[in-house]
Amino acid sequence: MGLLDNQTQYSYYTTPSGYGDYQFVTLENIINAFMVAYVGEGKIITKINRTDIQFHAMRAIQELSYDVFRSIKSQEIEIPASLTMILPQDYVNYVKVIAIGSDGIEKNLYPTGKTSNPFAIEQDSAGVYQYADTDLDGVLDSLVEQPGGSDSWTDYQSLSPVSNTDATDATDIDLDYRGRRYGLDPQHSHEHGSFYIDYLRGYIHFSSSVAGETVVLKYISDGLGTDEEMVVHKFCEEAIYKWIAYGILSVRSGIPEGIIMRFKRERFAETRKAKIRLSNIKIEEFTQVLKGMSKQIK
Repeated sequence: MGLLDNQTQYSYYTTPSGYGDYQFVTLENIINAFMVAYVGEGKIITKINRTDIQFHAMRAIQELSYDVFRSIKSQEIEIPASLTMILPQDYVNYVKVIAIGSDGIEKNLYPTGKTSNPFAIEQDSAGVYQYADTDLDGVLDSLVEQPGGSDSWTDYQSLSPVSNTDATDATDIDLDYRGRRYGLDPQHSHEHGSFYIDYLRGYIHFSSSVAGETVVLKYISDGLGTDEEMVVHKFCEEAIYKWIAYGILSVRSGIPEGIIMRFKRERFAETRKAKIRLSNIKIEEFTQVLKGMSKQIK
């Protein structure tokens, strides 16, 4: 029976939630196929619990999501007066943070390493530490619940935007302590704004120049957020099988080292092949880029 025998063209094109699903294989199908191909009498794995296969399959999806899968997700918000954005529920790491201009064009925002939002200790006039709660963990928990808490963040939040194009002579170049001037620090030589991530409280903090703008966070998830997300692109299906097989064999006793090393090499080879396939390089598009690089700048 073909894979499409249970689906008509009408049912596909009238179900928007299923558009493009054919390029993916579900975790359930991966586990079933692995049990058919790798588990049984006379096969590399004679007997194993389905739960073990599921564990190693989920670990494979998680690891491959970071470097191989196109698992980049995005969120768009309008930056409020608090100049903060909550980190997404399934956030692992960010790819880039961009502001959207009025023309819809993306403008990169760059992280600043020159400020932060540290844990603020309450002190009296003599500098003695003051705690409303004698339990330090309780104090930390109360501060985690709010995006503010330190003078560093308050000062950064209230800083007025400074134009990078106001410098009129050589004496006007040593202005912003963050180096946001043409010719000083390239990472800050722009007017798009900046940000930093407060991992303790789970917020992204933005500079005042980003207030009211539409900002998009593109980030990496581990692919295990929901059941619907636990799918594998067909370009990477064979790599998943090798990851599962190696994971199972490497933790079992009595498996010859040569067998384990064989599957380790196969896992590496299939992962590399999947990464090349998913890079989605098109010769025509690549050629156009090369043609542009050969143009002389006058």
